Amino acid sequence: MRGRHRPAQTRLRLALDPAVESLARDLAARESQCCAFFTFTFTTTGDELYLDIDVPSAQIAVLDALDAMTVATRGHRTPLTLI
Repeated sequence: MRGRHRPAQTRLRLALDPAVESLARDLAARESQCCAFFTFTFTTTGDELYLDIDVPSAQIAVLDALDAMTVATRGHRTPLTLI
């Protein structure tokens, strides 16, 4: 993860290294099967890869916890896992 931004209570945007795109897409697909309330959107701009994670208002606490995990694991080599 190169960075994170919380543009709304219901959205978390992660800036990712494009080299991890296939891994991130696989994780997003598996997480969607487990927790259907997540919406994952990938966007590539130049050499940047962004992952927007959206949740309904009723699931803000789950997104808050995920956001806290991204902050806690930033700079570590251990991959972020959601489950």
